[in-house]
Amino acid sequence: MELHIRYEGDDDPEKCTARKLSRLGYAELHSSAGETPYGIILDPHADTALSPNDKDGSDRLIALDCSWETATEERYELSGQRRALPFLVAVNPVNYGTAFQLTTVEALAGALAILGEWEQAREILSPFSWGETFLEYNKEPLQRYMNCSTSTEVVSVQNDYLDDS
Repeated sequence: MELHIRYEGDDDPEKCTARKLSRLGYAELHSSAGETPYGIILDPHADTALSPNDKDGSDRLIALDCSWETATEERYELSGQRRALPFLVAVNPVNYGTAFQLTTVEALAGALAILGEWEQAREILSPFSWGETFLEYNKEPLQRYMNCSTSTEVVSVQNDYLDDS
Protein backbone atom coordinates (compact mmCIF):
# COMPACT_ATOMS: atom_id res chain seq x y z
CA MET A 1 0.00 0.00 0.00
CA GLU A 2 1.06 3.57 -0.60
CA LEU A 3 1.67 5.40 2.67
CA HIS A 4 1.00 9.11 2.97
CA ILE A 5 1.24 11.36 6.01
CA ARG A 6 -0.46 14.70 6.55
CA TYR A 7 2.39 16.29 8.51
CA GLU A 8 1.82 19.19 10.89
CA GLY A 9 5.16 19.29 12.74
CA ASP A 10 3.50 19.40 16.18
CA ASP A 11 6.09 17.15 17.81
CA ASP A 12 9.80 16.93 18.53
CA PRO A 13 11.57 16.50 15.16
CA GLU A 14 14.14 14.20 16.81
CA LYS A 15 11.42 11.75 17.89
CA CYS A 16 9.13 12.13 14.87
CA THR A 17 8.48 8.74 13.31
CA ALA A 18 6.70 10.34 10.31
CA ARG A 19 9.80 12.30 9.32
CA LYS A 20 11.93 9.16 9.64
CA LEU A 21 9.52 7.16 7.47
CA SER A 22 9.67 9.87 4.83
CA ARG A 23 13.47 10.18 4.98
CA LEU A 24 13.78 6.40 4.47
CA GLY A 25 11.35 6.42 1.54
CA TYR A 26 8.54 4.47 3.22
CA ALA A 27 5.97 7.29 3.17
CA GLU A 28 5.32 10.63 1.53
CA LEU A 29 4.77 13.72 3.70
CA HIS A 30 2.14 16.30 2.78
CA SER A 31 1.77 19.69 4.38
CA SER A 32 -1.64 20.70 3.04
CA ALA A 33 -4.94 19.05 2.17
CA GLY A 34 -4.55 19.88 -1.51
CA GLU A 35 -1.39 17.79 -1.70
CA THR A 36 -2.80 14.77 0.14
CA PRO A 37 -4.31 12.07 -2.11
CA TYR A 38 -7.61 10.26 -1.58
CA GLY A 39 -7.35 7.17 0.61
CA ILE A 40 -8.11 5.53 3.94
CA ILE A 41 -7.55 8.24 6.54
CA LEU A 42 -6.56 7.09 10.02
CA ASP A 43 -8.58 9.44 12.20
CA PRO A 44 -8.95 8.89 15.96
CA HIS A 45 -12.32 10.67 15.88
CA ALA A 46 -13.84 8.63 13.04
CA ASP A 47 -17.19 6.95 13.64
CA THR A 48 -16.12 3.76 11.86
CA ALA A 49 -13.36 1.36 12.90
CA LEU A 50 -10.82 0.18 10.36
CA SER A 51 -11.58 -3.33 9.10
CA PRO A 52 -10.07 -5.62 6.46
CA ASN A 53 -12.93 -4.72 4.11
CA ASP A 54 -11.60 -1.15 3.86
CA LYS A 55 -8.72 -2.37 1.70
CA ASP A 56 -11.17 -2.85 -1.16
CA GLY A 57 -11.77 0.92 -1.23
CA SER A 58 -8.21 2.18 -1.65
CA ASP A 59 -4.56 1.25 -1.96
CA ARG A 60 -3.52 4.40 -0.05
CA LEU A 61 -3.25 4.75 3.70
CA ILE A 62 -3.07 8.26 5.16
CA ALA A 63 -1.98 9.06 8.70
CA LEU A 64 -2.37 12.37 10.48
CA ASP A 65 0.90 13.31 12.16
CA CYS A 66 -0.27 15.83 14.73
CA SER A 67 -1.46 16.11 18.27
CA TRP A 68 -4.44 13.74 18.56
CA GLU A 69 -6.33 16.39 20.50
CA THR A 70 -6.34 18.63 17.43
CA ALA A 71 -7.08 15.98 14.82
CA THR A 72 -10.57 17.15 14.01
CA GLU A 73 -12.35 16.79 10.68
CA GLU A 74 -12.61 20.58 10.44
CA ARG A 75 -8.83 20.97 10.72
CA TYR A 76 -8.09 18.23 8.23
CA GLU A 77 -10.30 18.54 5.20
CA LEU A 78 -9.06 15.41 3.47
CA SER A 79 -10.84 13.25 0.93
CA GLY A 80 -11.23 9.61 1.78
CA GLN A 81 -12.70 7.04 4.11
CA ARG A 82 -12.09 8.11 7.72
CA ARG A 83 -11.35 5.15 9.96
CA ALA A 84 -10.36 4.84 13.61
CA LEU A 85 -7.87 2.26 14.75
CA PRO A 86 -9.21 -0.19 17.31
CA PHE A 87 -7.55 -0.92 20.66
CA LEU A 88 -3.78 -1.26 20.32
CA VAL A 89 -1.05 -0.60 22.87
CA ALA A 90 1.93 1.66 22.18
CA VAL A 91 5.45 0.34 22.73
CA ASN A 92 7.33 3.50 21.73
CA PRO A 93 9.58 4.92 24.49
CA VAL A 94 7.35 7.97 25.09
CA ASN A 95 4.00 6.15 25.53
CA TYR A 96 5.07 2.58 26.33
CA GLY A 97 2.17 0.47 27.55
CA THR A 98 -0.50 3.10 26.88
CA ALA A 99 -3.51 2.12 24.81
CA PHE A 100 -4.43 4.31 21.84
CA GLN A 101 -1.32 6.58 22.18
CA LEU A 102 0.48 5.36 19.07
CA THR A 103 3.20 7.06 17.08
CA THR A 104 2.56 7.58 13.39
CA VAL A 105 4.61 4.51 12.47
CA GLU A 106 2.73 2.38 15.02
CA ALA A 107 -0.61 3.60 13.66
CA LEU A 108 0.41 2.86 10.07
CA ALA A 109 1.85 -0.54 10.99
CA GLY A 110 -1.26 -1.47 12.98
CA ALA A 111 -3.47 -0.45 10.07
CA LEU A 112 -1.31 -2.38 7.59
CA ALA A 113 -1.53 -5.51 9.77
CA ILE A 114 -5.32 -5.23 10.05
CA LEU A 115 -5.48 -4.88 6.26
CA GLY A 116 -3.40 -8.06 5.88
CA GLU A 117 -0.14 -6.32 4.95
CA TRP A 118 2.04 -7.85 7.73
CA GLU A 119 5.29 -7.76 5.76
CA GLN A 120 4.91 -4.08 4.96
CA ALA A 121 4.09 -3.43 8.63
CA ARG A 122 7.31 -5.22 9.66
CA GLU A 123 9.29 -3.33 7.05
CA ILE A 124 8.22 0.15 8.17
CA LEU A 125 8.83 -0.74 11.83
CA SER A 126 12.29 -2.20 11.16
CA PRO A 127 14.24 1.10 11.50
CA PHE A 128 12.96 1.53 15.07
CA SER A 129 14.63 -0.40 17.90
CA TRP A 130 11.22 -1.05 19.45
CA GLY A 131 9.41 -1.67 16.14
CA GLU A 132 9.16 -5.46 16.15
CA THR A 133 8.01 -5.31 19.77
CA PHE A 134 4.92 -3.40 18.64
CA LEU A 135 3.78 -6.29 16.44
CA GLU A 136 4.68 -8.91 19.07
CA TYR A 137 2.89 -7.06 21.87
CA ASN A 138 -0.25 -6.49 19.77
CA LYS A 139 -0.13 -9.77 17.84
CA GLU A 140 -3.31 -11.31 19.28
CA PRO A 141 -5.61 -8.30 18.79
CA LEU A 142 -4.15 -7.57 15.35
CA GLN A 143 -4.77 -11.13 14.20
CA ARG A 144 -8.29 -11.05 15.60
CA TYR A 145 -9.03 -7.72 13.87
CA MET A 146 -7.57 -9.06 10.63
CA ASN A 147 -10.00 -11.99 10.76
CA CYS A 148 -13.04 -9.72 11.05
CA SER A 149 -15.20 -8.87 8.07
CA THR A 150 -16.75 -5.60 9.15
CA SER A 151 -16.16 -2.57 11.33
CA THR A 152 -18.89 -3.82 13.68
CA GLU A 153 -16.98 -7.07 14.21
CA VAL A 154 -13.75 -5.13 14.86
CA VAL A 155 -15.52 -3.03 17.50
CA SER A 156 -16.87 -6.21 19.11
CA VAL A 157 -13.34 -7.65 19.33
CA GLN A 158 -12.06 -4.33 20.66
CA ASN A 159 -14.73 -4.40 23.36
CA ASP A 160 -13.38 -7.76 24.56
CA TYR A 161 -10.07 -6.02 25.32
CA LEU A 162 -11.65 -2.92 26.83
CA ASP A 163 -13.92 -5.01 29.06
CA ASP A 164 -10.85 -6.86 30.40
CA SER A 165 -9.03 -3.67 31.38
